[in-house]
Amino acid sequence: MTKTASARSWVVHPHTVYRVFKYTIYCLLALNVYLFFQEEILSAREVFGADIAWGQLTEAFSATIDTAAWVVLLLLFELETAVIPDEKLRGGLKWALLAVRTVSYAFILWAFYGYVFKYGYLSHTVPFSVENLCGLVDAGYTWVEDLDQYPSLDLAACAALQGEALLRIDGTQIIGTGEALRAIQNLALVDIINAGDWLIIVVLLELEVLLQLKGRLTARRLRITKGIAGVLYAILFFCAIYWGVLGDFLDFWDAFLWLVAFIFIEMNIFQWHEETEELKGATNDPEGSGSEAAPAAGKGAV
Repeated sequence: MTKTASARSWVVHPHTVYRVFKYTIYCLLALNVYLFFQEEILSAREVFGADIAWGQLTEAFSATIDTAAWVVLLLLFELETAVIPDEKLRGGLKWALLAVRTVSYAFILWAFYGYVFKYGYLSHTVPFSVENLCGLVDAGYTWVEDLDQYPSLDLAACAALQGEALLRIDGTQIIGTGEALRAIQNLALVDIINAGDWLIIVVLLELEVLLQLKGRLTARRLRITKGIAGVLYAILFFCAIYWGVLGDFLDFWDAFLWLVAFIFIEMNIFQWHEETEELKGATNDPEGSGSEAAPAAGKGAV
């Protein structure tokens, strides 16, 4: 083996690097399901008690349910736009993917209701006054540290809160200052905006996939949908910044990963559309330059 050939054997193809990076992002998003569950189970015990009823699952674990359903939906988009050949996206496989997609959307809408419910109960507060706040230590009271983070009231916390005008989330033993409660209410509102924004984005993506499969995704239509998506992604970007500055790092990290993940899906659709157009050109002009323009690697190459 020559020195040049040996050196080439260590060169990793750019497509391989791209795939490894892309699927690493997907794996990190799957890990976030577990991280959200860990975070929410602690806050759920403070809000709903030790025994959480089935009817309270969506309110207690909205972020966990939402993230899990979105991970499944993300994988479906990846399969449809970059892995499964067009000619196989029909028949039994088509209906199987549709069934999984329908279940995922049901959970996503269920989680969206959970975000709305969470904002509602966080906004329902009543004045809380006690002469000796430290007398409530070990009495089951917790205090607002951050959204979904309500540690038990201890001596350090009661000393810091003593003398402050306090509020209590109605129906719970969670207390905090007006400023702290407004902060978590704003974070809960951003959750709603973020979740609603993603629902609109995914409708656009579903429309693009449908038009592409039917051969009706023109360059003009693609520009229009991408223009709308650009505005929606900008809103998501500002939500991520808000979480990064005023919220929980996990929320910021998750938002950042989702933006990156769906940029990959957008790139998949662009490439899918370009490959289809090049193949059409090759079919219409088999002896001309169109045949040379046909893609060297088909759907699934990246």
